[in-house]
Amino acid sequence: MARDEEAVVGRLLIVEYEQVKEEQRARIGFRDNLLYATLASMAAIITFSLQGGGRPELLLLLPPASVLLGWTYLVNDEKISAIGRYVRQDLGPRLAALVPERPRVFGWETAHRDDHRRISRKRLQLAADLLLFTVAPVAALVVYWTSGPARWPLVTVSVAETLLIAVLAAQIVVYADLHRP
Repeated sequence: MARDEEAVVGRLLIVEYEQVKEEQRARIGFRDNLLYATLASMAAIITFSLQGGGRPELLLLLPPASVLLGWTYLVNDEKISAIGRYVRQDLGPRLAALVPERPRVFGWETAHRDDHRRISRKRLQLAADLLLFTVAPVAALVVYWTSGPARWPLVTVSVAETLLIAVLAAQIVVYADLHRP
């Protein structure tokens, strides 16, 4: 490939990098706001269930809200990681191949993953994600189940919600990215 063509390809790769990093930044902001949305929805549901002498059946709204927001959080988190992998494994090497000295490009994409505390941070993040998106809704179900006589249709709903929470919990663990870089 001629030097002019390499320069054009290099510029295109830089533009692509800027675009995927912008998408990653937007997804990070959206993902992080989902934590606040989840906490706010939990607070609202708990508040409504406690008003007027208490209506524990309203706690059955908490698991679907948590699963929906948790799944959206998980999907965005995975896309954020996928963008990082793409930059490290595809875009960076293609750009480096255009330069005769083969410099390391986009070094931060790999450097921040080499931190010796990364795995402990990922484990703590996994615990926080499970606490927010799975333990809290299970606690709401336990409160519902133990709050007095329950009607069988709502118990059936609560069992289905338990299964949804279990599926989400498994997916959160699968996508936790606890391995070394």
